Amino acid sequence: MNYRPRRTMLYVPAHMERFMQKARNLAADSIIFDLQESVPPQYKQAGRDLLRKELLNSTDYQYSELVVRINPLEGEWGEADLRAVADLSIDAILLPRVESAEQLLLAIDKIDSVRSDQVAIMVNIESPLGVLNSKEICAASDRLAAVVMGTTDLSNELKITQTKDRAGLLTSLSLVMLAARAYKRCVIDGPHFDLKNVEACEYSCRQARDLGFDGKAVVHPVQLDYTNDAFTPKQVDIIRAKSIIEAINKANEQGLSAAVLDDRLIEPSLKEWAERVLSLYSTVKELGQNELLGSFR
Repeated sequence: MNYRPRRTMLYVPAHMERFMQKARNLAADSIIFDLQESVPPQYKQAGRDLLRKELLNSTDYQYSELVVRINPLEGEWGEADLRAVADLSIDAILLPRVESAEQLLLAIDKIDSVRSDQVAIMVNIESPLGVLNSKEICAASDRLAAVVMGTTDLSNELKITQTKDRAGLLTSLSLVMLAARAYKRCVIDGPHFDLKNVEACEYSCRQARDLGFDGKAVVHPVQLDYTNDAFTPKQVDIIRAKSIIEAINKANEQGLSAAVLDDRLIEPSLKEWAERVLSLYSTVKELGQNELLGSFR
């Protein structure tokens, strides 16, 4: 059982050559080359041109998954973005502000009309309507590889005051989490924008992990180490995962479906959690990262 790590998904403005080059050596599980929010209108074409130049020259971004966020296909820039990425070697296209299954399916049809590889699709859920329709969105297509929360726009439209505990967002986060898990989709929390407040960012990362998210979007490289760390299995998790698998296997050999470990009943479903933890642990080691800290040695 293999799980593709997306502990960190780093947004990189596609019109900034310095940032594009720096991203080649960063410990981000996924890099999102952004043609949308981080690129001002007057730099949209420059972003497309630079993205093509960089990726046609080399797709060597170490182990990072390569994702491009295009502008809405219903708007004035989306079609040009799509033509710009038609022949680029990328892993996925991220669609902003998806609010319905119909919108997602229409976008997939447009993407397939210019690409022949059935590239993976990701969506931003960043509006109340998107949250309410997240079940239908997650069910719409097996091409959907990940759901990425856009918590800033969502907060604005919910008219909530953002607090450290993100109390006003918890219902929305949980609804999207439930929808994603119901259809076995990867789900990523939105970014933390207070770059100088490390404590608040770490809290947000660990809150996202405890809510069940696979990872978190990142807007600055300074956040990568502690965001990777939050979503990287620790030694105590590894030890417990191995013990659970061993206990379940031993119980199965005895004709039992459940096991007892440290005086606690271990049900078969916990074996899936354990296998996921060990798979992530193995992948992190293969990437040359420190399994305790989640950063390059």
